[in-house]
Amino acid sequence: MFQLAENRQEAGRELRDCVVETLQELMKDDDKITALEADLGGASGFTKIKKTNPERFIQCGIAEANMMGVAAGLSLTGFKPFTHTFAPFATRRVFDQLFLSGAYAGNTINVYGSDPGFSVASNGGTHTAWEDVALIREIPGAVICDPADDVQMEWIIKEFLKMEGIHYVRSNRKAVRNVYKKGSSFKIGQGNILKEGKDIFLQMSLEEKCDLLIKISHLLQCRSIRENLKEIGGSSEAGRLILKKDISQYESCVFITQSVTGVFEKEINLLTL
Repeated sequence: MFQLAENRQEAGRELRDCVVETLQELMKDDDKITALEADLGGASGFTKIKKTNPERFIQCGIAEANMMGVAAGLSLTGFKPFTHTFAPFATRRVFDQLFLSGAYAGNTINVYGSDPGFSVASNGGTHTAWEDVALIREIPGAVICDPADDVQMEWIIKEFLKMEGIHYVRSNRKAVRNVYKKGSSFKIGQGNILKEGKDIFLQMSLEEKCDLLIKISHLLQCRSIRENLKEIGGSSEAGRLILKKDISQYESCVFITQSVTGVFEKEINLLTL
């Protein structure tokens, strides 16, 4: 059961702090939980775990594939590994290890891929990941979560450590606006209706509508209304956003998006729709 936060404009904890603090809390009662890092302990905050639980922290260095192999070995011997690195290194670079040493071998690996999509900003293209979801979806039985805020992130971390298999949580490291009230619980694979807002949407200005639709597109895919991506093997649920023609009054209107199928459109000119 979930409840919405009273003040949706305030930011909660930084998501990286949420991950670290949740793992530290769980480590008090479970001596099998182990944190693994790929030389990004400062960025993720995992160095705090090194200080509080040095025997439960493994610094694997800039060797992400090896880190997943170590995690698989830990799982094989009864431990519950939780790994971190930036999203492209947590998925694309280590895919073979997750697939074979993890899923194929029946081991459990929990992965926190931070700053997915374009959220790394100035770190550049090498640190950008828009295909991470598409890759992990190809691993049989894998679970992928993208938390809305720190409350949902905390719930996901706790839930992952109760499960077996490959689990991937993708999110920014920094704080985001509150969505849920602390103590809320969720169901993996089930969406939540936060607000019935048809009438409110119709009253918005065009600019507000565009801004809202772009935000929504980051949370879910649109219902398919054209056979566009199906023709190239895309998801049957993939589709397009249709906006009013009156956006032609603007000089430019660009929509940047990503698809869980891995099909990426760098730039879509909405003025041509």
